[in-house]
Amino acid sequence: MLDINYIRENRGKVEAAVINKGCDVSVAELLELDERRKSLGQKVDSFRQERNEIAGKMKNGKPEKELVERGRGVKAELVKLEGELAEIEGRYITLLKLVPNVPCDDVPVGLSEDENVVAEVVGEPTKFDFVPKNHYEIGMSRGWIDKERAAKVVGSRFAYIMGDMVKLQMAIVNFVIASLTDERVMREIVEKNGLDVSVKPFVPVLPPLMIRTDMYDAMDRLEPRDDRYKIEGEDLWLQGSAEHVLGSMHAGEIFEKDELPLRYLGYATSFRQEAGTYGKDMEGIIRMHQFDKLEMESFSTAETSRSEHELFVAIQRWLLEKLALPYQVIEKCTFDIGKPDARAIDMEVWLPGQDKYRETHTADYMTDYQSRRLNIRVKTKGGLELVHTNDATAFALGRIMIAIIENYQNEDMTVRVPEVLKPFINGKEKI
Repeated sequence: MLDINYIRENRGKVEAAVINKGCDVSVAELLELDERRKSLGQKVDSFRQERNEIAGKMKNGKPEKELVERGRGVKAELVKLEGELAEIEGRYITLLKLVPNVPCDDVPVGLSEDENVVAEVVGEPTKFDFVPKNHYEIGMSRGWIDKERAAKVVGSRFAYIMGDMVKLQMAIVNFVIASLTDERVMREIVEKNGLDVSVKPFVPVLPPLMIRTDMYDAMDRLEPRDDRYKIEGEDLWLQGSAEHVLGSMHAGEIFEKDELPLRYLGYATSFRQEAGTYGKDMEGIIRMHQFDKLEMESFSTAETSRSEHELFVAIQRWLLEKLALPYQVIEKCTFDIGKPDARAIDMEVWLPGQDKYRETHTADYMTDYQSRRLNIRVKTKGGLELVHTNDATAFALGRIMIAIIENYQNEDMTVRVPEVLKPFINGKEKI
């Protein structure tokens, strides 16, 4: 969340962010509650001090009647004021948590995802001398995708992934882990993009697949709850993406400055209800309730966090280009970047079977919005400061396999293996 002092001093900017992100919160009401909260807090402190003074006097022999009566009056008034303060504090915190992060100056202003901007198109849409199939037709034909039996066992929007498609997924996972944990690869990406940022590699992580309510809420990723899976009878949720449990793992901790940036590469099975999405996506594995992802997360200083965001975007481009997939870079507008984000970039890969680009990657830059509630700090010369967080997709495995299957398909419904993945799938030329 934002610092209340920042909101007070930058009210116009914050109110513009509320409008441009389509959030439902009154900054004016929040600031009014803050003033009332401070005023009541001062009164409560004054009465507490008097209560303590009276208590001290009562220890010395038999207290005078007037002192006893005054003590009762102070106690009653304090109970009343503390109740009022608790009620106002509750309303204040609720509103403060609803205030979105302020977008960076270069984020396009827009009130729907239709106002996102195509910043760059890389490569030409794949051409075929036959009518290309979509991934679901190929996957069904090859015995790689079985949604019918999954529906029998667990319900709709689940699938058994089988055979060579499993080998393909593991090849992608091993390729990414081998690449992003290698300092030489990190240096290549940094130098190619002219970035002034550390070449420190990522630490691979297999994180928990569940998260407590308070941690999910502190990450500001719990809402909308209709898209989340709650564990019945437990204060636990199935996480919706690896960054939810990676970003919260250092809650309440303090870093030394030379420990940062700290970069994690998490591999996790994630769960989302995908409430309200219907139509053609139901045919394949685009929008599933369960999916596997490789997710990047980093903790950095305020000075380096924007460069860290640009590094994550550069990594996404490097990964897609290594797979030789045509894609476009999307600058997401204010409405579409999400409440905790200050900036967000999407990558969309061309899918021949659907004859359009589809989102495969997102890179989110949160500044200190998440770390304020998580209380994650770093020691600096000026004292303790909040860290900044970034997260970004390395690969959503289902979607990137869709892209490979559709772009590398043959007329006989076999699929060529991208050159960079061959060492990770026993040198196979096709599956």
